[in-house]
Amino acid sequence: MLLNQMKVVSFCHVLQGPACTQYLGDMGANIIKIEPLAGERSRRWAGADMGGASGLYLSAFRNKRLFAVDLKSPEGREVVLSLVEKADVVVENFRHGVMERLGLGFEDLKKRNPEIIFASGTGWGSVGPMLARESQDLIIQARTGLMSATGHQHGQAKAVGSAIIDQHAGALLAMGIVAAYVRKLTTGKGGRVESSLFTAGFDLQTEPLTVYMSVRPGAKTMTRDPHLATWYHHAPYGVYTLADAEIAVSTNPVAKLAEALDSPELRALQDLHPYRDRDRIAAVFAEVVRPRKYADVTAAFDRLAIWYGKVNDFDEVAEDPQAKAAGVFREEDINGRKVVLVNHPIRYDGQTPPLRIKGLSIGEHTREVLLEHGYTAAQVDDLLARNIVGAPKAAAAQPAPAKA
Repeated sequence: MLLNQMKVVSFCHVLQGPACTQYLGDMGANIIKIEPLAGERSRRWAGADMGGASGLYLSAFRNKRLFAVDLKSPEGREVVLSLVEKADVVVENFRHGVMERLGLGFEDLKKRNPEIIFASGTGWGSVGPMLARESQDLIIQARTGLMSATGHQHGQAKAVGSAIIDQHAGALLAMGIVAAYVRKLTTGKGGRVESSLFTAGFDLQTEPLTVYMSVRPGAKTMTRDPHLATWYHHAPYGVYTLADAEIAVSTNPVAKLAEALDSPELRALQDLHPYRDRDRIAAVFAEVVRPRKYADVTAAFDRLAIWYGKVNDFDEVAEDPQAKAAGVFREEDINGRKVVLVNHPIRYDGQTPPLRIKGLSIGEHTREVLLEHGYTAAQVDDLLARNIVGAPKAAAAQPAPAKA
């Protein structure tokens, strides 16, 4: 694969960091995931239990080897530093300053590996008044204005229906790591890569923020007809209810919509400004399409190449022929239970990266990683016996069947 020479030690937990390292692992990187002896907290997250693992954990678990260690012990820290000595990248998404308090900050690691790439995915970044505060996707959605812009009325904010900032921040961090790795391959120089949920929340809104910060129309511009998806697009850009479905309609000329639907009500509006008069256009369009069936509306739209899409729920997504053709989902056995995972989103030479490693048990790969890094079997057994590192207990040998 593309990154099969990259060696990564990951101190990541929950979603932002694990998503980053899953992207890298999918692309072939050798990921060693450092966990506490009791496992990282996303294993115990609320929600459906799927084969003994949480949905949050399984959303970003693949293609990593699991290494359990007591980081608060001097010996555990020394073991981890021995892994860092042979790594290209260290990734962490603790709160700002945690790695330094553990003795594993950038300056500490450079002493053991001067060419290390140290990548941090924090909540708020490395400067500013919020560094001591907790961060989480929902909080960042609120702080960056995304919630306010998603709600159709100013003062009635609405959250997005998934942890999109965590996921986007993970992708941005992976992109930064790949860029730093290319520099290392060409110059031998490591360095720091810093990303945050906070900046990722703004990056997701590049278009509307560019418009708003340049024009500053005032927060009242967020208040709009509830059918309209955004405050900065021309009507009828939004979601509308039909007799038997919901439909998303993009920016299309009102005259073209009127022709497609043979609607005198829309023809009467075709000379209005599609942004200044967006609420009136959206309200009338909603009434025109409300009694019509999806098949009739889409047949009319297809004739004139109008941009639209059906609103699917997750049950419909599961059967979507485009999702099947694109290989969006994969079924895997997780401790005896069938689980559906979302695949890596990119294809390389026409192929989706394989699931090479299912990292499920805490410390599942601790022993093999230590042996690879020069520890003897006796040294590994000693570290395990003293709970400096952790690994699943070996299954007890079964007695030989009695001879007849």
